[in-house]
Amino acid sequence: MALIKNAQLGFILLVATASLLEVSEAKTIVVGGSEGWRFGFNYTDWALQNSPFYINDELVFKYDPPSKTNSGYSVYLLPNLWSYITCDFSKAKILASETRGDGEGFKVELNQWRPYYFASGNKDGYNCKDGLMKLFAVPLPRWKY
Repeated sequence: MALIKNAQLGFILLVATASLLEVSEAKTIVVGGSEGWRFGFNYTDWALQNSPFYINDELVFKYDPPSKTNSGYSVYLLPNLWSYITCDFSKAKILASETRGDGEGFKVELNQWRPYYFASGNKDGYNCKDGLMKLFAVPLPRWKY
């Protein structure tokens, strides 16, 4: 009988907890704010000032297409922290080419609880290394209390 009461109590606690952990609405965040995705902007500082990010939030990368004064930017997803630190694109996946950031920008949903490492891979990694065009985000669950 005690086992049944413990099981019932456990079920009640589970239901009560689940009702508190209702997921709230995701946000759309423009990477870099009004600066957008550009050479020379410190995205590490920006991320620290604009975090935390949450699961199902959407990051928007807005950048100008290539021109006479701009060699072009892109968005790559790097596979790990070491690739991010060293700006190694050998196993990176391109998410958006030089022309995808114009207008409404390129959108990426942070749909899993894991680190996301983004960088611009243009000019053999120069934009990433010297232009600071790299960003990492670890989205957290967003709980409604």
